[in-house]
Amino acid sequence: MLTSLTGAVESGLLYALMALGVFITFRILDFPDLTVDGSFTTGAAIGAVMTVNGTAPWIAVLCAFAGGALAGTCTGLLHTKGKINGLLAGIIMMIALYSINLRILGKPNVSLRNMDNFFNNVSVMIVMIVIAVAVKLLIDLFFKTDIGLSLRATGDNARMIRSFGANTDVTTIFGVALSNALVATSGALVAHYQKFADNNMGIGMIVIGLASVIIGEAIFGARTIFRATLAVVLGSLVYRIIYALALRIEWLEASDMKLITAVIIIFALVVPSTRRLIKQKNIARKRTAEMLASLGKAPSGGGR
Repeated sequence: MLTSLTGAVESGLLYALMALGVFITFRILDFPDLTVDGSFTTGAAIGAVMTVNGTAPWIAVLCAFAGGALAGTCTGLLHTKGKINGLLAGIIMMIALYSINLRILGKPNVSLRNMDNFFNNVSVMIVMIVIAVAVKLLIDLFFKTDIGLSLRATGDNARMIRSFGANTDVTTIFGVALSNALVATSGALVAHYQKFADNNMGIGMIVIGLASVIIGEAIFGARTIFRATLAVVLGSLVYRIIYALALRIEWLEASDMKLITAVIIIFALVVPSTRRLIKQKNIARKRTAEMLASLGKAPSGGGR
């Protein structure tokens, strides 16, 4: 039990970077980016192939970051300059990346067994805690800069920002590039952790990322950027722990995990909405009672 929970926490920290990337497009930019499923594998492919060819693992991970940024830039250009719907632009890039990733790998999968990797002779949990916290704090600082504030404003009201002379195309491209760079970095780290990269390992990553964001916001709230990014990281951990516990249920199989993920997301979406609705009804009921009480106490206006 302890071993599986430790593994779940490690996985949660590894996927936290991917969840932060999804948070940038999904929450900050309000951009439905499906490039994630492809860029995650791109990062894994670059990180694995470069390591197998003798590149230092940390350099391979940095190159994966750059590869993901390039993929995100292409999606942003398709949307802003090609005037293609954001959802469709992400789907097009995801499809293109499937073939590109296969080209990078050279075969369906690449093994890193008996190779030096990013986590050699170090504690995965300690390293990933340091990386996840560092990335979270850097993102917090970034969103306080002029570019970061422009990015947030673009997601809130792009038309208004354009009226002030800001170039929303640039901020959108930059935001999508940063998002996919984080996703690809997560992919490279996961490949080093699992000691292999597979061309299909990115399938469903957007769902996992959204699950982490939604669960984190539902449990921990997201009133400020600091709290929102913290909620995303913790949401990734909670999702992986739930995932690990679900796998221990005898009648559940590994093939049921996508269904479990869907149920978790539905639950995380429905519960806050239900709580909000109940709260609104209670407030309305209280106001109605106060109004009736005030009417009952008011003078009838009859004769003396």
